[in-house]
Amino acid sequence: MSITFNIRYLKNFVNQNDFWQMEEKVKAAHKMIHSKKGIFEKNIGWLDLPVNYDRKELEKIKTYAAKIRKMCDALIVIGIGGSYLGARAAIEFLNSHNYNLFQENCPHIFFVGNSLAPSHIYEIMDLCEKKRICINVISKSGTTTEPAVAFKIFKDFMEKKVGTDEARKRIFCTTDKNKGILRSIADKEGYESFVIPDDIGGRFSVLSPVGLLPIAVSGANIDEIMLGALEASQKFMQCDLEKNDCYKYAAARNILYKKGKIIELFSAYTPRFSMLLEWLKQLYAESEGKEQKGIFPTSAMYSTDLHSLGQFIQEGSRIFFETSLTIKNEERDITLKTDNENSDGLNFLGGQNLSYVNKMAYEATALAHYDGGVPGIEIQIDRNSEKELGELLYFFEKSCAISGLILGINPFNQPGVEAYKKNMFALIGKPGYEDLRNDILNRLRQ
Repeated sequence: MSITFNIRYLKNFVNQNDFWQMEEKVKAAHKMIHSKKGIFEKNIGWLDLPVNYDRKELEKIKTYAAKIRKMCDALIVIGIGGSYLGARAAIEFLNSHNYNLFQENCPHIFFVGNSLAPSHIYEIMDLCEKKRICINVISKSGTTTEPAVAFKIFKDFMEKKVGTDEARKRIFCTTDKNKGILRSIADKEGYESFVIPDDIGGRFSVLSPVGLLPIAVSGANIDEIMLGALEASQKFMQCDLEKNDCYKYAAARNILYKKGKIIELFSAYTPRFSMLLEWLKQLYAESEGKEQKGIFPTSAMYSTDLHSLGQFIQEGSRIFFETSLTIKNEERDITLKTDNENSDGLNFLGGQNLSYVNKMAYEATALAHYDGGVPGIEIQIDRNSEKELGELLYFFEKSCAISGLILGINPFNQPGVEAYKKNMFALIGKPGYEDLRNDILNRLRQ
């Protein structure tokens, strides 16, 4: 395995006895998800996905990804939450957060449907005005307001550019196999479609067609991603805290939570990790934030945030712990040179690689935070390849499920998200929400 789990910065906060006391809860959580019964039966498809995925669907994804790469200059991915975060995180992790600026032989990829700001929509339309475009709209139901509105706008945008008939060839839907508004639209219009498995929720869907189609369009090898996830699924099957780092991470989070560490700060030292941190925030917040419980996930990008959040992390409220994502081997490096006069005072770094300096920034920061009362966990990968990405995604998905069950909640639903949706439907005048609309308007007038 290319994932290294390091808890050396936990030793003054978590001891072996803490892990022993957590063993029975871990075993119970393991049994619950692997039994695939009860409330988990319809939510656990991601667990065996690296083994049981639809091979024909994967080949179809690769075939159409190649077609999209040839027929367009820009792919517009429409989705919100798990319908876009995983794909964007993967693309930037494997390439760069400046991905679109580097692409010459494959499409730019733009993500919309996650904001209702007109300026954002106009910006993407302006960028695509002279480009050949394709659309991948992702929604299980088709009713979520943000992506539904974005699809309406960009469908019209495309039809004006190329006509209705040609647009049908350039719109790809990722949705439910049999039901929902988007499924009805796809069938009526004849759009090519990909299936979101019934037993996989949005935030666990990155290794399904939801994430794999945009990732494949970016040029990534999705076979290698699935291979990495497969190896991780096999590695993390053991119900043994001494041998299963995925479970040990879930246990450590809950031990720290019981000791008052209610915020988890995900941090990284290279910008290509930034959207991966956003994906982690959704994965853990939407899975664990229920019943007045849960560890609140937030993130920091270093060294930038050491000069904005650093003071608070070092000396502020002691209510959080830090999980750092690091990379062992950078694909490219810079060797620092000396000059005869040492005018910049940096000759002491002469001959060192920049990756070494960045690594020392991590060590210095982790030690300072540890000495200041912030427990630390390091999750290191060897390099930013597709296989490592697959391993990392599966590691966090399973640890999240185990952690939520240890906490005593259902990690696979998101009832709180529906509250804002109902209020939005009412306020924008959706039929069927008239009574709620009147109630909200009366409250707003008070």
